[in-house]
Amino acid sequence: MKVHSICLLAATALLGRAADLAPTGTLRASFLGNNPTQGRVDPKTGAITGPVAEITKELARRLNVPFRITPGAGVRAVLDAVKDHTADIGFLAYDATRAAEVDFSKPYMLGWNSYLVRADSSIRSAAELDRRGVRIGAPKGDSGELYLSRNLKQAELKSIPGLSAEQAQQMLAASEIDAYATNRQRLTEAAARFPDLRVLPDNFFAVEQSIVLEKGDPGKLETLNKLVDELRASGFIKAAIQHAGLNGVEVAPASR
Repeated sequence: MKVHSICLLAATALLGRAADLAPTGTLRASFLGNNPTQGRVDPKTGAITGPVAEITKELARRLNVPFRITPGAGVRAVLDAVKDHTADIGFLAYDATRAAEVDFSKPYMLGWNSYLVRADSSIRSAAELDRRGVRIGAPKGDSGELYLSRNLKQAELKSIPGLSAEQAQQMLAASEIDAYATNRQRLTEAAARFPDLRVLPDNFFAVEQSIVLEKGDPGKLETLNKLVDELRASGFIKAAIQHAGLNGVEVAPASR
């Protein structure tokens, strides 16, 4: 009788968690489709891989529901999907301006941001960039760009919507910018494609990757945070990062 009661309580708790996070019966997730730190979309098959795919699949397994993952065209697309209830969860880096629109889980992953410079540049470290006459290009709205817009004292920030590594390479070659700022994974991939560029060895900012929910439901957020803590403690998130072969990415430390 006691065992039966325990099983019944466990089943009830599972149903409650599923109702919280997947009210339609399917866990629907949205992420930044152009951010390799989160995940990748196969251009031929549409298959999604990376930490976002593994985490969503595991959350759905624990909730005992199917799942669907949709890549978003940018931060606004992910925010709107969650706010419009076309997605139950979204994957985004924390920023105070975004937190005014959605609730953020505890961070599950840290992604370091650094700079790409010309191979013949005299710049050797990130600390050298914030000085008069230096021009830094960054994708407008990216977490690194938001950080630099608030913290640079002397360098000029060129915030360009959708600034890609290819565009940055052209701007660096034409001496229109002195450095390109974004996450280390993107920088590493760009340096591998363009031998005239190199990544600086240090970083200027650690981006906290989190899962977002519609704003104003503390119970739902508590449920999600417990699941994130479980995935962190079990080593699942570390394994997902390793499977993706990411550079400059690590498991976020547990927080209260």
